[in-house]
Amino acid sequence: MKKFFLAIFGILSLGVAAGSVRAQSALPKPGDRFPKLQLNYLGKEPELTGKPLLVEFWATWCPPCRKSIPHLNEIYSKYRSKGLEIVGITDENEATVKKFQRQVPMDYNVAVNTPQSVYEQFGIEGIPTAFLVDKGGKIVWTGHPMELTEVEIQGVLN
Repeated sequence: MKKFFLAIFGILSLGVAAGSVRAQSALPKPGDRFPKLQLNYLGKEPELTGKPLLVEFWATWCPPCRKSIPHLNEIYSKYRSKGLEIVGITDENEATVKKFQRQVPMDYNVAVNTPQSVYEQFGIEGIPTAFLVDKGGKIVWTGHPMELTEVEIQGVLN
């Protein structure tokens, strides 16, 4: 019986490790091309081709995400006229997000995850996670949105 449990544990451990490797290898990094997004936007779908882009994965229930929203609103207000687009992606339903937005305004584009998980496609394991993408579609920065600097943003605007 002990061997049976050890064998099952070994198989489960191998499966978990393989899943972790798959998720980590799926995480786009600076220098990679940013994958095309298939999302359901709340409001008009923005034209993102050829524009600098900041994409954030977030959720209404996430305190660090809530804290980053005013920061993203400021970035969008400051750099929108220079072509920067921001898209906040959540895996929650539209009703939950719209109710949340009545309390916490989000001035930038917001989308809900489609049935094919964008979170899995990107290897997202924690939120908030953000990607800064240049006009050519290449990722130049990834991390917590509060750690994004003015220099990094200005670098994609030129």
